[in-house]
Amino acid sequence: MTQSTLPPTPAALPPKTGDPGASGGRGRKSPHSEARLFAGLGHIALAVWAVIVIVPILWTFLAAFKNTTEIFSSPWTLPAELRWENFSRAWTTAHVGRYFINSVIVVGCSTFGTMLLGSMAAYVLARYKFWGNRAIYYLFVSGLAFPVFLALVPLFFVVKNLGLLDTHTGVVLVYIAYSLPFTIFFLAAFFKTLPSSVAEAGLIDGCGHTRLFFQVMMPMAKPGLISVAIFNIIGQWAQYQLPLVLLSNAKDKWVLTQGIADISVNAGYEADWSGLFAALTIAILPMIIVYAIFQRQIQAGLTSGAVK
Repeated sequence: MTQSTLPPTPAALPPKTGDPGASGGRGRKSPHSEARLFAGLGHIALAVWAVIVIVPILWTFLAAFKNTTEIFSSPWTLPAELRWENFSRAWTTAHVGRYFINSVIVVGCSTFGTMLLGSMAAYVLARYKFWGNRAIYYLFVSGLAFPVFLALVPLFFVVKNLGLLDTHTGVVLVYIAYSLPFTIFFLAAFFKTLPSSVAEAGLIDGCGHTRLFFQVMMPMAKPGLISVAIFNIIGQWAQYQLPLVLLSNAKDKWVLTQGIADISVNAGYEADWSGLFAALTIAILPMIIVYAIFQRQIQAGLTSGAVK
């Protein structure tokens, strides 16, 4: 009688190659530890970036309250006293007040025109199907890849032939043209995420296409509109190349960036560095305040248009 061969018990089985139990789980990182590692590295990178950005701004704010001697002798110390006359001198003597008002007028008008035209174009390209829709969209988006400085010379002659050189109107129109590609690119993706049922209900209730856009769709797209508007304001507020070319011979119509550059050049001869940093503070603070007020709307606009 032959003896039957029984299979080995699980305890007698040899450990499989690559089995975590073979080495007691040693040498293998858990997903949670990897996530904590990457999170830590991300926090370190953000901290370094924050220091790189915040320290120069704080130094500028401190230098705005010092005199020229303090700026060079003790640059990293607090000012001995708050010298508000630096701001008054920059506002009046260096004409920063006039340049500030010019910037508000130019940026305000160009942002309004950009948002009006950009939102209408983006809505049509996103919600209506017609021949050439994609071609027009890609033509607008291609403007994002076009460097501004390549068009400065032809742009100068175009604006001059239109009789708009050294005028705020010419600068506003150019700002609108250069801001439309980003505006249409962002808002077209945002309008696609809005529910079609609301638009269909509006049309059934008798809304025309114009009324549907202004009274139904634009309020629904408010987060995206605010986000793009803030980005346009910041970008146009800091613009220097375009006004330098288009307003070179009209000093009374200069914007803030041109005025600060003029102060910087003159500071090398007149040594009014405190007035220069005061002017920089006047230029920086409005954008920080605007972003601080609307940061929640900006984040909501960026995230709500990300998914459909």
